[in-house]
Amino acid sequence: MSKIVILGAGIAGHTAAAHLRRKLSGKHEVLVVSPNHNYQWIPSNIWVGIGRMKPEQIIFPLPPLYKKKGIGFKQAKVVSFHPEGDAEHTPYVKVEYVYGEQKGHTEKVTYDYLINATGPKLAFEMTDGLVPGTNDVYSVCTYDHAQHATTGLNELVEKAKYSATKLKVLIGTGHAKATCQGAAFEYILNVEHELRRRKVRDKVDIKWISNEPYLGDFGMDGMLLSYAGESMKSSDMVEMVFKDRGIEWILQAGVNRVEKGLVHYETLDGDHKQESFDFAMLIPAFSGHGFKAYDKEGRDITDKLFKGFMIVDADYTPKPYEEWSVQDWPETYQNPTYPNIFAPGIAFAPPHSISKPRKSANGTDIFPSPPRTGMPSGITAKLVADNIIDSIKNGKESRHHKGSMGNMGAACIASSGFGLTSGSGISITTFPIVPDYKKYEKSGGRDLKKTFGEIGLAGHWVKLALHYGFIYKAKMRPFWWLIPE
Repeated sequence: MSKIVILGAGIAGHTAAAHLRRKLSGKHEVLVVSPNHNYQWIPSNIWVGIGRMKPEQIIFPLPPLYKKKGIGFKQAKVVSFHPEGDAEHTPYVKVEYVYGEQKGHTEKVTYDYLINATGPKLAFEMTDGLVPGTNDVYSVCTYDHAQHATTGLNELVEKAKYSATKLKVLIGTGHAKATCQGAAFEYILNVEHELRRRKVRDKVDIKWISNEPYLGDFGMDGMLLSYAGESMKSSDMVEMVFKDRGIEWILQAGVNRVEKGLVHYETLDGDHKQESFDFAMLIPAFSGHGFKAYDKEGRDITDKLFKGFMIVDADYTPKPYEEWSVQDWPETYQNPTYPNIFAPGIAFAPPHSISKPRKSANGTDIFPSPPRTGMPSGITAKLVADNIIDSIKNGKESRHHKGSMGNMGAACIASSGFGLTSGSGISITTFPIVPDYKKYEKSGGRDLKKTFGEIGLAGHWVKLALHYGFIYKAKMRPFWWLIPE
């Protein structure tokens, strides 16, 4: 019998648990450890953040589902990793319960295979004053944060109705190396749409602030894509959308401090500037959770498992930007020192950024960290699960299932306004996620036949269909596995 422990119940962790349980016999144990007892479909947080969906539409409790499906569950957080075990040599993680009668108690959870799907820490503290729900600044990173954002947006709308001067909305990244520009992009377009729907758009100025070198970088070094039968840069597409919506922008900005109604940021030129606002939504920095690891003698071996995020089968050799390649990126998401430990999704340490690194005149890094959310999280979680399944069934280690972000595509439907007849969506399909500048030298590192964009109402319908489809899949309803990651 094998025991597989999954840390985290987000897109990656839940996907891995579901596939493991479906394909392994009941004699093998699948156990999920997560401090959160709810599953949330994170891409729909933006709709909660404008008041067009309620949290109960994007979340559901995991314990009843896991009990029904034969998946174990502990509502606990990881304290430390012990991949060599102790005197008994059985590897384990130490966890601390966060709910119920056992709250505060620690426990050793042993495993044969470990999947670290803990995702990122939302490192709001890395930006002074960036606290969701304070200083008139909000977040949509979680459903409860998004609820606070709705409250703030409603207050802004009411204030705008009677204001003699224009109010200011500021949306984007809240740290010099923040990622997830896509979520902020969706939110600013949805906020703009809501202000028009509530008939106060003419009383509000909207501005985008980002650490991107140019519009449409999205932490992916931008892209050349097919649009309406022609080739178009993502920067041109985003600029077209922003100009059409009357949205201004600030780029190459490293936000470092937030006060009530005021953002402080540094530019690549080394200048320190300010931008005022009445309502803001700023994506925080993502970081590792600061986990520690120990060998069987109790010695600190954290550097064998973590570089902020978990070390996997990537090439972490320091080298100049010009020498980076798609071959640097991992394929099996397996720790090289302890091959029974895996880290799909955001939990793995990327070998380097995708966008070109840039430093300000003061030496501050101002560029996006690489995105690994959504579709890549699900794909990498499934391939990790399949390799574990094959290893258990064959009685020997299997690395047959592989998937590098350098040869993996992703489809993204960016909502740009909610409404069955008035909504809109920007559909972008990218291949590969990490640009291959050698293979696709003439098209900006990507295959133009598989990298394209469309804008319109149909995009909203697809986004809405994906919402219900992936909630169905996450609840493991009949034939859920037929829905691709």
